[in-house]
Amino acid sequence: MKIHLALFILVMGVLLHAPVQAQLKTQTINYEQDGTSMTGYLAYDDAVSGKRPAVLVVHEWWGLNDYIRRRAEQLAGLGYVAFAVDMYGQGKQTRHPQQAGEWSKEITQNKELWRKRASAGLEVLKKQSQTDPERVAAIGYCFGGGTVQQLAYSGADIKGIASFHGSLQEPPADAARQAKAKFLILHGAADSFAKPEQVQSYQASMAQSGLDYQVIVYGGAKHGFTNPQAGEHGIPALAYDGDADRRSWAHMRLFFDELFSSK
Repeated sequence: MKIHLALFILVMGVLLHAPVQAQLKTQTINYEQDGTSMTGYLAYDDAVSGKRPAVLVVHEWWGLNDYIRRRAEQLAGLGYVAFAVDMYGQGKQTRHPQQAGEWSKEITQNKELWRKRASAGLEVLKKQSQTDPERVAAIGYCFGGGTVQQLAYSGADIKGIASFHGSLQEPPADAARQAKAKFLILHGAADSFAKPEQVQSYQASMAQSGLDYQVIVYGGAKHGFTNPQAGEHGIPALAYDGDADRRSWAHMRLFFDELFSSK
């Protein structure tokens, strides 16, 4: 009996002092934007206690697909609350470039709608019980990169945005007065969707705006450099680049460390 009791005490001691294991929680959340049904994706680690920084994730022009869900889960693994917004409505997604182009154009040609769709997702994220509303950022890929820039220009109450191979949205005249966010632009040097002269023009306009911004360019990287499936669509301008993917994620993490280090 004494041996069994000693063993029991030993085991209980180990269990009580063992670190809490991370437990990824995910949830589909239905919400509305001006009567349009939207379907977003929430991810967080329930081993993290209390409120924590949160990140809005905006998809590529393909829609809210598994790739973007995985990015939300990665962010959750870093201790953030992540919400992948639905910019098209009803969770629509496609693998066909023509359809993706049509859907994204419907949004981008209407700047008010563009910003409202992103803002609707941001409000869902801020309402989550785990979210610290004073420490929120947004990231986006391709179409989503342009989207988070527009969200920042709208004056959204966010700390910063990170755009991965996103369309370059030059700041409006009132950007310095409106925008509260810092900008991190992660761009591929071989991205034919944004030629060097466009990048130069963007940087010049950002410098004149007075906004806090960084532009990091990865040599040889094409459009879509973070997505392992980028080259599967038969578009020569799209290609995955493992080095640029890893480096851009690391740069994002450093950026978030700065943003969220204090309220």
